[in-house]
Amino acid sequence: MKIAQVSPLYESVPPFGYGGTERVVSYLTEELVSLGHQVTLFASGDSSTKSRLVPICPESLRLAKNCMDPISYHILMIELVTKSAEDFDIIHFHTDYLHFPVSRRIVKPSLTTLHGRLDLPELAPLYREFRDVPLVSISNAQREPLPWANWQATVYHGLPHNMYHLSESPGDYLVFIGRVSPEKRVIDAIEIAKQSGIPLKIAAKVDKTEEAYFTEVIRPLLKHPLIEFIGEVGGEEKYKLLCGAYAFIFPIDWPEPFGLAMIEAMACGTPVIARRRGSVPEVVTDGMTGFIFEDLPQAVKAVEATRTLSRLKIRNEFKKRFSARNMALNYLSVYEGLLKKTQFPESRLIA
Repeated sequence: MKIAQVSPLYESVPPFGYGGTERVVSYLTEELVSLGHQVTLFASGDSSTKSRLVPICPESLRLAKNCMDPISYHILMIELVTKSAEDFDIIHFHTDYLHFPVSRRIVKPSLTTLHGRLDLPELAPLYREFRDVPLVSISNAQREPLPWANWQATVYHGLPHNMYHLSESPGDYLVFIGRVSPEKRVIDAIEIAKQSGIPLKIAAKVDKTEEAYFTEVIRPLLKHPLIEFIGEVGGEEKYKLLCGAYAFIFPIDWPEPFGLAMIEAMACGTPVIARRRGSVPEVVTDGMTGFIFEDLPQAVKAVEATRTLSRLKIRNEFKKRFSARNMALNYLSVYEGLLKKTQFPESRLIA
């Protein structure tokens, strides 16, 4: 099958540090190539892939010093994809809704995986207008605000099976990996560590929009002797942090669409302690791969209870549910379904 993968341009594919969507695009692209498919990746020029790369901009836009208008590159990319549509059997977009006016007019079938939150009030009118556009959710919880949209499937994220390895012995610290923002609740991770009496390592990105929050709210809390702020990490450094952790703390307070870091922890056999929001109950098996909590007292009790969990069972559950191979096969099933619908256009949903 000839497949186009269209990535956001804010991070390279895969990212050098933080970056969920582009990381998933990378895992999917490489797995499809390994399965024998001809894949073309539209992404930033500093991306690395075994597929055919079509570079849209020289480097990822978040770290580009001279990029003032990132949307312009995305519009350029959508135009290039449109011009080359006949070269593909299917086009897989990961660029939110930017391409909708064009993709509904491309003769070749296309699919859009939505990677973000969908509970914003402005989104409902947009998705009603483009109700004919085929969509994939990354959790069932993600699609709840728009249950009437043209959902084709829910496909969970996956990681290459040999990317992380089992760490059989629990470490002596808790770890938070993600982004510093109010909804990610780093402040709660710090409180859980303090009440548990266990050190916390924070490996987190600070966006420009969150610098004031970090300076005013989070930085004063880093003076506590149990708390260590590391900053943004990726690759081997992130792997070592997760492997060496006693547990991964995920105290989010927003409708998390998936939460890639949860399965990264599980791939190491590291238990996940997560607040019951969004996708968490779909990803974490309570009492097996970690514990789900509602309030801080429950989270502190969960820290103590993680010593009863088997890290081998956590790793095995990851391999069973969240491998990149499973993700790729599930997407191939969706691709094949869309190709069949294209052969019989009367079966397609029309707004």
